[in-house]
Amino acid sequence: MNRINSESAYREALKYIPGGVNSPVRSLRSVGEQPIFIREAKGVVLTDVDNNRLTDFCLSWGVFILGHNHPKVNEAVIAAVSRGTSYGIPSLQETELAKLVNAHIPSMERVRFVNSGTEAVMSAVRLARGYTGRDVLVKFDGCYHGHADHLLVSAGSGLATINGGRQSSSSGVPESFISCTVSLPFNSRSAVEQVFKEIGGDIAAVIVEPTPANMGVVLPCDGFLEYLREVTERHGSLLIFDEVISGFRLSLGGAQQLFGVSPDLTTIGKIVGGGFPAAAFGGRADIMNLLAPDGPVYQAGTLSGNPVAMSAGIETLNILSSEGFYSALNSKASAFIEELKQNIAGKDIVLNSVGSMFTLFFSSQEVDSFEAAKSCDLQRFGLFFRHLLRKGFYISPSQFEANFISAAHSEKELERFVKEVKNAVN
Repeated sequence: MNRINSESAYREALKYIPGGVNSPVRSLRSVGEQPIFIREAKGVVLTDVDNNRLTDFCLSWGVFILGHNHPKVNEAVIAAVSRGTSYGIPSLQETELAKLVNAHIPSMERVRFVNSGTEAVMSAVRLARGYTGRDVLVKFDGCYHGHADHLLVSAGSGLATINGGRQSSSSGVPESFISCTVSLPFNSRSAVEQVFKEIGGDIAAVIVEPTPANMGVVLPCDGFLEYLREVTERHGSLLIFDEVISGFRLSLGGAQQLFGVSPDLTTIGKIVGGGFPAAAFGGRADIMNLLAPDGPVYQAGTLSGNPVAMSAGIETLNILSSEGFYSALNSKASAFIEELKQNIAGKDIVLNSVGSMFTLFFSSQEVDSFEAAKSCDLQRFGLFFRHLLRKGFYISPSQFEANFISAAHSEKELERFVKEVKNAVN
């Protein structure tokens, strides 16, 4: 596999960009590789600057549920660009996309658009604190909600304070809360029970990826999401679902439709922008109405609701809402997953999946938490990644990420992938 031009491009990028990349995992360091520079993408094929063609199962981290470069989305984008790329004042596209989001995710009664999943989460957390008048945020180890400081809490930290909170030496419960984030083991109902017993009156919100994908795909245990809904309601806290990845991926209504649990606030991203930088947060009208200009919680963004991104999102959601789209996608994914399971049986590999998302964990034990994910054999995963890369497949370059199937993946491409996985693990 010739990589001469990518290697040259990487050396040049290192002179001007920290690490040579604009997002750390793109460096491929964790899998023992150097970055691949892409020239173009179409359908499920990436073509790099050395003319290598790679069948893509990362899909820009789940963005391209329709595949890259979809012609109808492109048409909508070109038409939008011809009218101007940013106005700084409202456009009709913003309302049209908001109406579509609300129609498909009814819990998002009011919607505000931003430019990234990180920004959506930051805004939702700020709003939750403003609505409840409380400071403490509960999250879960291995669930990624962006890189804001108030979310950077080490896994397994229990009660951890940020920005000056003081921690009691006796019980471990903070004596004062300026801005506190508590990180608990995912799927641990007992940990949630304990923290609400100790400081429930201080908890503004619980935020969770309902189907985590940033420690690899991990499924919630039976009743866990329902319990989070019940305990937050009982204590007057808000429940925030981070559906930046699962929104419009698992169904038109996201994970909350799949599991039948309705949060107070939701963040979405990736698919909703149709391949452009766009995300949103939304929820109950009484909460969202606290946002400026109607309320005291300030949030703003120069490029929020960008007309090009809104147009791409509108066309994408219109295609997704066509009859039979998800049944066809999930049926294809289910058959693929079953075949993949048969080919890794007995190889100390765990396959976790939901809908069209999946992760292969190099472990002999069930992976239902971040602790379990961390115990996987990262060296084996690196070897696996490099084998697939040499054979023309690009999967997400980290053991702690999800892979995705799109409407554009053909049966032949999926069969070829299964065959090569079997070769890689034998």
